[in-house]
Amino acid sequence: MPELPEVETVMRGMRVHLEGHTISHASTHHTGLRWPFPPGLAKALSGRRVDGFARRGKYILITLSGGMVALLHLGMSGRIVLSRPDADEPVAPPARHEHLVIETREGARCGLVDPRRFGMVDLVAADKVETHRLLAGMGPEPLGNRFDGAWLAQKGRGRRSSIKALLLDQRVVAGLGNIYVSEALFRARIHPARAAGDVSEAEYATLVTQIRIVLEEAIAAGGSSLRDYVQPDGELGYFQHAWRVYGREGTGCPECPGPPGCDGVVRITQSGRSTFFCPRLQADENDFGKDLS
Repeated sequence: MPELPEVETVMRGMRVHLEGHTISHASTHHTGLRWPFPPGLAKALSGRRVDGFARRGKYILITLSGGMVALLHLGMSGRIVLSRPDADEPVAPPARHEHLVIETREGARCGLVDPRRFGMVDLVAADKVETHRLLAGMGPEPLGNRFDGAWLAQKGRGRRSSIKALLLDQRVVAGLGNIYVSEALFRARIHPARAAGDVSEAEYATLVTQIRIVLEEAIAAGGSSLRDYVQPDGELGYFQHAWRVYGREGTGCPECPGPPGCDGVVRITQSGRSTFFCPRLQADENDFGKDLS
């Protein structure tokens, strides 16, 4: 699933391509994605001006004239394809798995492609966005001012569930996903299975700093391209080349030689998801009873 940096990359690409444009025509080619499209979606979009873009967690918010907001989630395999068709060429038919198309008076075309159909599109009144069922109760943005070590420490206090589970809880912090949680925990030197309540306030402060750094680096690099994800211009993101632990099971940790017999980065499964860490730099003797020094 595209994570926060990927969604931010897509949102910025859409902003450059579409902001200030007026939608001349919209069309849907299926009844919906994870959920049905709002009734009359294409007609409701047509004629509206695209006033702005924002991101909330892993959702893209498109502000439209007339006090409406289009809410978009890319799901597991969704991507946005942006183009400016040549006026002298015939309009191309919808691409395979293209479920929603928007065309503007200024000549831009935006297509939502989603082979697995786990994404979603909704249309909501601007004054109802914060109370939308998918956004209400969501925690602060990890790059925003409300997210700091004190907030995270307060949310982790007394919790016996893992620190990784805490970070993936969208009610605690919005938009963090599996990849960047693994990377941030590695940089903060915290074992992913450690109980959230056992992490000190100082460690939480360090963790927040590392979360911000890894997200900012990934956004600058254009996100991490997995099997289905590309940027709006078709270019693959390349932050995965800078992953220090994620997907590197059995390879040497980039920052330590490892103890004798160490196989390098380790992969474990937490709540059905893969987690990667360095058993030396992220050792937790209290939980695991092993001295890896």
